[in-house]
Amino acid sequence: MDGSFRPYGSIHWTVLIVVVVGAVLLAVLGRRGRGTRAGIVFARTFAVVILAYALSMQVYRILPGHWDIATSLPLHFSDLTWMTAAYTLWTRRQWSFALTYYWGLTLNPQAMLTPALDAPDFPHIEFIDFWVLHTLAVWATVYLTWGLGMRPNWRSLATAVTVTVAWGVALLGFNSLAGTNYGFVNAKPENPSLLDLMGDWPWYLGAELVIGIAAWALITWPWTRRSSIHSH
Repeated sequence: MDGSFRPYGSIHWTVLIVVVVGAVLLAVLGRRGRGTRAGIVFARTFAVVILAYALSMQVYRILPGHWDIATSLPLHFSDLTWMTAAYTLWTRRQWSFALTYYWGLTLNPQAMLTPALDAPDFPHIEFIDFWVLHTLAVWATVYLTWGLGMRPNWRSLATAVTVTVAWGVALLGFNSLAGTNYGFVNAKPENPSLLDLMGDWPWYLGAELVIGIAAWALITWPWTRRSSIHSH
């Protein structure tokens, strides 16, 4: 369709550059405000911005004329990421940071690099909805980790794996009943993605889990190693 979103077109590259630049700026801002009252206020304001935007878009998606059970429910892992990100920005809870960290640095960027976006290009509202929510989740993850100094550990990894598998199983059941494909656990997305390299259903689910755990372990190890060195 003419005017539809094209992966790795000029607009896609522009958005990715904005994401990276914004992430760097938020990391710097977070470090400067770490441990201060201003830092707490900023983090909670950030949480409110995420919630306000996400909830307003959720209302839009369930309005008559926009409702579609296959796309209107906030059940993708990227939806869970903005929820845990907002909660962590407000509370600094370690369990929710664990989910935000792993989902926000792997699953969310994967969706941005290989977007399953069957919608018109900017400034269509579906384009804005997809990119703003994914970008806010990544920015929140970077701000929490490199700005505020929250760190994952091996228990964080175990938490993330347990919740991810449990949610994936729940989605398998829901998708089977509703005829949907949230989380892409019942079928691969139609657009090209990393899942295309992992075999057919259901084998790609197992491959995705193994590769995912390995990748999460790799982004956990530097923080635990650093903690071990400092403790000695």
